[in-house]
Amino acid sequence: MIKFCSLYSGSSGNAIFLSAGKTKVLIDAGLSGKKITEALVSIGEKPTELSAILVSHEHSDHVRGAGIVSRKYDVPIYANENTWAAMEKQIGPINVKNKMYFNTGKEFEIGNVLVNPFPIPHDAAEPVGFNFFVDNNKITTATDIGHMNRDLLECIEGSDVLLIESNHDIEMLKVGPYPWHLKKRILGDRGHLSNEMAGKVVAHLAEKGTRCFFLGHLSQENNFPELAYETVRNILKEKNIDIERDIRLSVALRDRVGQVVEI
Repeated sequence: MIKFCSLYSGSSGNAIFLSAGKTKVLIDAGLSGKKITEALVSIGEKPTELSAILVSHEHSDHVRGAGIVSRKYDVPIYANENTWAAMEKQIGPINVKNKMYFNTGKEFEIGNVLVNPFPIPHDAAEPVGFNFFVDNNKITTATDIGHMNRDLLECIEGSDVLLIESNHDIEMLKVGPYPWHLKKRILGDRGHLSNEMAGKVVAHLAEKGTRCFFLGHLSQENNFPELAYETVRNILKEKNIDIERDIRLSVALRDRVGQVVEI
């Protein structure tokens, strides 16, 4: 059985849990070790049983607790070489045996889970999203995406479960309090995905057979869960895709543990 849960997802911190049998993986660890531990326990998981922490990129909302969790529970951290170089000072000393490297675009195994780290367009050293393959199932996490392109779309197509970024409402961002340079960064090709673009991606993948979607990495200042959900729902309605009948759509919340999906 596969278990998937967004523990926290948002601009203030990210951590996602996936398990398949005895293989238990934490995707990013962007909150305190205490919060991550409490979140895992709340869904019936023991931090001492974690097989790995996978790091998508070095920004603090993805790595803040990685070193703490690794040291406390003796958990290996997996990242590509450029991400390791960029995050090493942030996360503190890691036992040599727990420093694991992967190559972007090259599949590797953690227990019975096959992992494919694929490149994403974001302003980090070498950011990635992740495909997880267990038996005939494909689960994908893809956040911190500046823009959608054909290569990225091919990586996430065919997923049974997809957590996709729905970071901001464009108009909220434009009129909001952020300084112009930050607005420009978020709206740029290596920034973050808007609600509208997330809706187009979800509609495209729903037409190709994906049935379970989570909208993640919502901005605290430039979005809110109901707006993200309704924006995507309206785009789906235009394509005659019904949330109740055809797919499952949920919002991965910024400040609390989300819905547990079991396959």
